[in-house]
Amino acid sequence: MATSKNIALCGAGMISGAHAMAAHVVGVSITAVASRTEAKSAERASQLNAISVSYEQLPAGADIVIVATPPAHHFSHTVHALKSGAAVIVEKPLVYTLDEADRLLQLVEHSGAKVLYAENLAYAPVVHAFIKRATTIGPLNHLVLKTIQSLPQWGDFTTAQWGGGALFDLGVHPLAIAVLIGRATGAGEVVALSATLRGEITDTHAEVHLRFESGLTATVTSSWEGESVPTWDIEASSNEGVVRAELFPHLTLEHNGDEVVLPATTAAIPMIEQFGYVGQLSAFIADLEEGTQPFMDVAFGRWIMEIVCAGYYSAALGSQEVPVPSGCDRFKSPVQLWKGF
Repeated sequence: MATSKNIALCGAGMISGAHAMAAHVVGVSITAVASRTEAKSAERASQLNAISVSYEQLPAGADIVIVATPPAHHFSHTVHALKSGAAVIVEKPLVYTLDEADRLLQLVEHSGAKVLYAENLAYAPVVHAFIKRATTIGPLNHLVLKTIQSLPQWGDFTTAQWGGGALFDLGVHPLAIAVLIGRATGAGEVVALSATLRGEITDTHAEVHLRFESGLTATVTSSWEGESVPTWDIEASSNEGVVRAELFPHLTLEHNGDEVVLPATTAAIPMIEQFGYVGQLSAFIADLEEGTQPFMDVAFGRWIMEIVCAGYYSAALGSQEVPVPSGCDRFKSPVQLWKGF
């Protein structure tokens, strides 16, 4: 899909590479790259035949800015790009605090600016196929989602400055899928949860029990205490059937034990398409051209932040069940809600 839109990368870390590969597949030019250090932005820019700029120079003429900096900078970088006239794709987690989420949503609603919350798995073919089949098996009585892997060798995920650990950064993926499944299957919204976290500074392991309006309880486990080969899977069942998907280590989908054939990929690196990066960018470009709001919008990103912050608040209360929204301090980061720093 060729387009006249072009992109600037705000951040030159590993995740920016995934967005760059998706842009190549979609046919979008990346014209500028900014990073915390000039050397890093220059390196990424040279790989993409783009120019290296400072954060302040963004969007540097680009139509879309992809914000892939640490969470503490998401709000300021997104607002700067919007006020400079660009649309924005902002990486997960949406922002650093619920107050920032509130202010970003207010800005978007008042200005009509286009911001996509980059929950790439919401655009993944396997997730779409899973949800479609989950809606055919009747009211769910079982929902379990796991993202378990070793700690990434990049990023500052275990520092207090990052804002939170496994639940804040990795857990937003299964939480988002759980919310989408709940809405699609008639379970409704998440109304309460309890969470157990462990970790010396930030959490390296999190287990969350989500309670939906229907009474369904879903278990979400996110951990950096796993093996080098990740385990990412989803299972939903009712009295009438079972749907199971595995994203890692092998991409598979089963309905009542029978394998479901997934769409073939065309990308040179299949994972970029299989995990939703291509679909996400294509959908956002279509949104911009048609004047529609993204499927994954700021309101959705804020709702996931509400659930995440409720999880850290619950852990601070000894895993007590709390409502969602929890009524926690909206000016604190998730790890501050849990450990007070």
